[in-house]
Amino acid sequence: MAIQNTEKIWHNGKLISWHDATLHVMSHVVNYGSSVFEGIRCYAPAGGPAIFRAHEHMQRLLDSAKIYRIDVDFTREELVRGMVELVKQNGVWPCYIRPIVLRGYGEAGVNPFNSPTEVYICNYPWGKYLGTDAEQGVDVCVSSWTRIAPNTLPTIAKSGANYMNSQLIKMEAILNGYVEGIALDVNGYVSEGSGENIFVVRNGVLQTAPLGNSVLPGITRDSVLHIARELGIPLVEQVIPRELLYLADEVFFSGTAAEITPIRSVDKISVGKGVAGPITKAIQKEFYGIVRGEKPDRFGWLTPVPARAKQPVSV
Repeated sequence: MAIQNTEKIWHNGKLISWHDATLHVMSHVVNYGSSVFEGIRCYAPAGGPAIFRAHEHMQRLLDSAKIYRIDVDFTREELVRGMVELVKQNGVWPCYIRPIVLRGYGEAGVNPFNSPTEVYICNYPWGKYLGTDAEQGVDVCVSSWTRIAPNTLPTIAKSGANYMNSQLIKMEAILNGYVEGIALDVNGYVSEGSGENIFVVRNGVLQTAPLGNSVLPGITRDSVLHIARELGIPLVEQVIPRELLYLADEVFFSGTAAEITPIRSVDKISVGKGVAGPITKAIQKEFYGIVRGEKPDRFGWLTPVPARAKQPVSV
């Protein structure tokens, strides 16, 4: 999906022109992938634009930076205010928000400590990541590439470097004829994007992989857990073997990009009846009801944006 530029980008506490947000080719991040980032959605309920779980996303950004020993001169609250200010200034919603912390232009070499920290936040129009029909289900395959293991790269941190692995998985899926480019890793418990998580329903029990299995602590994953507990759906966190994907009654993705997306087949084997199942639908209904303003925000997930005049958005 092509990026549609907006007017301003937040950079180190100030709003700058979109086209002025540039880096030197010798920046540390360009040469060594030293960045951490977030993907956040701003929805458009009837009461005005609202950012989904803004504080949790910015806390995870700071946690990721801490793991990689990147000093950030802004607090969580300052970063949240920066997001709100940016969306208000650009007047673009619904939208995708990309905060990124990176090591900039300093010294050559792998040692990162003498390269300055740069913090950017941008937002732009973005529709359904997997297409407008994705809420009805998508087809996926299992990739030959394996998700990075514990103690290779820290998977609790959402870093740019992790997504080189995801790119290999995604490209393989595309080349194998999966139009959306969706694949699971060979262990079957993580999706093609390092930020997506997978849930399996078997005999009425909702299952997802524990964080110790090299999965990102997804914000949407956590939202699904909240909803499932409130609905009284039995829930366990355990390793999901590949063959369980073929035997599951329901399988779905969760993530900022994927939101709540049912999986209708894995390796061309139908999941259940090949359509979204009752537990998936129940969780979808609650999730979309909250973010679209159709249900009360009983979990306090939405941060409102004081809206100025909205700019034309086509998604």
